[in-house]
Amino acid sequence: MVVEDDPALQKQMRWAFDDYETVLASDRESAITQLRRHEPPVVTMDLGLPPDPDGVSEGFALLQEMLSLAPDTKVIVLTGQHDRENAVRAVGLGAYDFFAKPFEPELLTLTIDRAFRLYDLQRENTRLKAASGAALEGVLTRDAGMLKVCRTVEKVASAHNVTVALLGESGTGKEVLARGLHTLSSRAKERFVAINCAAIPDTLLEAELFGYEKGAFTGAVKQTPGKIETADKGTLFLDEIGDLPMPLQAKLLRFLQERVIERIGGRSEIPVDVRVVCATHQNLKRLIETGAFREDLYYRLAEIVIDIPPLRDRPGDASLLAHAFVQRFASENGRGTMRLSDDAVSAIEAHRWPGNVRELENCVKRAVIMAEDNRVTAEDLGLAAPDEALEMLNLRQVREAAERAAVANVLSRVNGNIARAAEVLGVSRPTLYDLMNRFGIKKEA
Repeated sequence: MVVEDDPALQKQMRWAFDDYETVLASDRESAITQLRRHEPPVVTMDLGLPPDPDGVSEGFALLQEMLSLAPDTKVIVLTGQHDRENAVRAVGLGAYDFFAKPFEPELLTLTIDRAFRLYDLQRENTRLKAASGAALEGVLTRDAGMLKVCRTVEKVASAHNVTVALLGESGTGKEVLARGLHTLSSRAKERFVAINCAAIPDTLLEAELFGYEKGAFTGAVKQTPGKIETADKGTLFLDEIGDLPMPLQAKLLRFLQERVIERIGGRSEIPVDVRVVCATHQNLKRLIETGAFREDLYYRLAEIVIDIPPLRDRPGDASLLAHAFVQRFASENGRGTMRLSDDAVSAIEAHRWPGNVRELENCVKRAVIMAEDNRVTAEDLGLAAPDEALEMLNLRQVREAAERAAVANVLSRVNGNIARAAEVLGVSRPTLYDLMNRFGIKKEA
């Protein structure tokens, strides 16, 4: 939507933005009417509107009303060349960006394109959150592999006695999925008890898991139930199970078989009804081969195994998560409306993220706090901007590169046989010749 009271400029802008379906408004009342009727994702607006065309009061009133009615709409404010104060004020109120008049249509179009991309991304975020359900609200993804993991969690959750092993690198969200298993199960109203087997010294871990009786050892001044007993009727999450000491592996195996425990220093067996979910970043089968993990315990723990893909194998998820983290941390730290610059998005997608989602979250949190203005740049993130610009990743260029590679590959594999190459590629011979001419690929003699 274009909000502009000058008919000549209205006509010029409609012509300049011919690639979009454009609606026009000339004042506050008509703009609100068009907003309600069409719900445009992106709006450009002049601050000087009737009945105050020489002031900004009407423009700011419209801006606030639009963002109240449609908070996801991206509003680009058009200001005078030397009107930086009002431009900054507009962004502070929630405008997506500002542009000085007179403007160059090509540059403004780039800003509009970015606004549309961000709008689509936020709508997709909302859709994915709704689709994954409240129990998995901590999982944000559009990757097919990760979506399959979420569906598996939803299916397995109902089998509330089945033991589940979550396997994946550190920072991939194993505890989030474990909590999802608990929340979606019939045990949801009971306790979710988590313990990190690698974070507690071996000498204390047995007491933490199984509890102890008064006087069982020096310092045991009262009877204390362990984590397993505390989780009775609920879910016990054993994180980093691969670090569990061998003596405790035997004791845990007995519990999983008999579903009873004995506190340290105790002689009575205590029945416990608990669902066990474990997680590790280690290769348990390799630990079994080296004798560091019991094979019989593995099969007790891994009745259902869920492999969680690392962030680097989930195309697009890094930037999807980064946008969500920026909004969250900006809100938590009172930074108003913030967004990622194009070079930041490119740098995020290019980075390998060995620490996965946890590393990305910490990186974005630090950048939001340290950023000088409302844009988080690659420099703020501490990442090197890649050579490939975001604007270069358009579908036409990607498609041409793929077609060129496919034609060259097939021609080389069929030894230049045009008829055979056309058959493999699924095109006619004249079409193949056209492609070869376009890509500068010569027919072998």
